[in-house]
Amino acid sequence: MQNFPKNKKIILFDGVCNLCNSAVQFIIERDKKDVFRFLALQSNLGKEICSYIGVDQKTTDSIILYEPGTAYYLKSDAALKIAAEFNSLYIFLSIFKIFPKGIRDSIYDYIAKNRYKWYGKKEFCMIPTPELKVKFLE
Repeated sequence: MQNFPKNKKIILFDGVCNLCNSAVQFIIERDKKDVFRFLALQSNLGKEICSYIGVDQKTTDSIILYEPGTAYYLKSDAALKIAAEFNSLYIFLSIFKIFPKGIRDSIYDYIAKNRYKWYGKKEFCMIPTPELKVKFLE
């Protein structure tokens, strides 16, 4: 594995999914502490990370939060961990931890399964603007 930026958490996302791209934009706007870097699951490095952590891309419809050398999180766990990094207005989302992981992930899976139908998809992965390029890994 390559050397990743120090003290950064990596969000792997579906680069052709409109919902996922909107979520990335949402996170970037709220990442005031510059905690996250982003990487499309379809990229070579995205595939390499998935292989390294043992996540089969063919069977996952999930955003992945990867903390190099520490841990990785999928589905609702990843979403809640990401939201926990935002300011106090988003702390209320942690209340969803009271629900069993199976219930949270079932809702996540339902949305993930229908994301292309509801939000559409792009032909190619998102290309960041020059000013946002520093937030994305290649």
